[in-house]
Amino acid sequence: QVQLVESGGGSVQAGDSLRLSCAASGFPFRTNDMSWYRQTPGKEREWVARISVRGESVNYANSVKGRFTISRDDDKKMVYLQMHSLEPEDTAMYYCKREGSPPFATWGQGTQVTVSP
Repeated sequence: QVQLVESGGGSVQAGDSLRLSCAASGFPFRTNDMSWYRQTPGKEREWVARISVRGESVNYANSVKGRFTISRDDDKKMVYLQMHSLEPEDTAMYYCKREGSPPFATWGQGTQVTVSP
């Protein structure tokens, strides 16, 4: 079965950095685009970043562009999100996602990022 396990979150001060990791299994990882999403209580999940197969292209939400970097390691079936200059507005549960059409339904447990002012 499809499994996505996020890790690397924590509680930091504004301006700090964090590196999130996502371990994927149960699907042909190398053939799928992967994304990071985030969600705060009571709100819909928000797309943050996307990386294409082989890492040939990347896209970011305007709110994180220039501060976050998404990357992937196909040999390890891992996706990463390097976050710099964190802001309180970045506080959320962060999830990785297998992209496809129609959308795939499996989500991991997420990893919490909390940024204090």
